[in-house]
Amino acid sequence: MAPREAETLELIAHGLTHAQAARRLGISEATVNTYLTRIRSKLDVGNKAELTRQAITLGLVQRRGTATDPVT
Repeated sequence: MAPREAETLELIAHGLTHAQAARRLGISEATVNTYLTRIRSKLDVGNKAELTRQAITLGLVQRRGTATDPVT
């Protein structure tokens, strides 16, 4: 996966919208969509939920803490 695709994946997996990710990365929303299309193809997933789950499973993104995670 290209570094810019990985950055995009990280932001989307953590809940940013396509527009927010585009602004954060300084790219167009169309470019975000292109990257996500490529990533979904590479990971063989169909939607954002599957993409996020697969990215976490493969260690491509770190899971954010939840209310049920222990505090350390």
